[in-house]
Amino acid sequence: MAKIIKKEMLNTNVVSMTIEAPRITAKAQAGHFVMLRIDPHGERFPLTIADTDPFLGTLRIIFQVVGGSTIKLNRLRQNDDILDIVGPLGMSLAHEHVSHAIVIGGGVGCAIAYPHAKALKQQGAKVSFVAGFRNRELFILRDEIEQIADEAYFTTDDGSSDRKGFVTDVLKELIEKQNDVDLVIAIGPVAMMKAVANTTRDKNIHTVVSLNPIMIDGTGMCGGCRVRVGNEYKFACVDGPEFDGHLVDFDELMLRNSAYAQQEKHICQLTKEEEQ
Repeated sequence: MAKIIKKEMLNTNVVSMTIEAPRITAKAQAGHFVMLRIDPHGERFPLTIADTDPFLGTLRIIFQVVGGSTIKLNRLRQNDDILDIVGPLGMSLAHEHVSHAIVIGGGVGCAIAYPHAKALKQQGAKVSFVAGFRNRELFILRDEIEQIADEAYFTTDDGSSDRKGFVTDVLKELIEKQNDVDLVIAIGPVAMMKAVANTTRDKNIHTVVSLNPIMIDGTGMCGGCRVRVGNEYKFACVDGPEFDGHLVDFDELMLRNSAYAQQEKHICQLTKEEEQ
């Protein structure tokens, strides 16, 4: 079991939890994730580690309440215990020898992009962070992003705050104005990551994306999280979740992610009805 030390709402539908997990925290790096289970009958599901405090032995997860399992997780309060938490899982991303990185987060994807930006800054790289949201009410981690980034840019689809437009608009301007960019990291909706990869392809800028296909065990045994990368299939849980964005088959990924959409909608409805 793992005790919830702190819980807060970052916006109306995104939750931050700080969890006591010293053995995981001791080895966690940017890009790693954990698998959680809320109760004996619940599914195992992955969440990326958003931050760690090795001194206190705590890690932070940030999640959007969108399905049955995240609804159940959100029911837990400070000092409650999470039944199972396993990690750190996945492959961490090496951040050495980077001069200037542009880190891009879309919506709740900023929670996954943030630890990469933090690690890059600690390695001495210049970090430009571009965060995109549908509107100002959905902003998360603004203070944290501004504290660690050399340059921070925020966009909203509807223009309700900062710059109206998309993260790719800012990306295009940055790579046109600055010729020292040697890494782009994009994390968020699949369509956004695909657009970022298409933007950097002609410039031949190394672009990394973090994928979130359906994942069951997190150890490579089930094969549910396989994604086509170049001419081969990879398992996101053990080979990733970060991959070369110029090689990922995003169209196939979107199809696979929607395979159980109806079942997920049904379970979500049943879980909500339990609260009534």
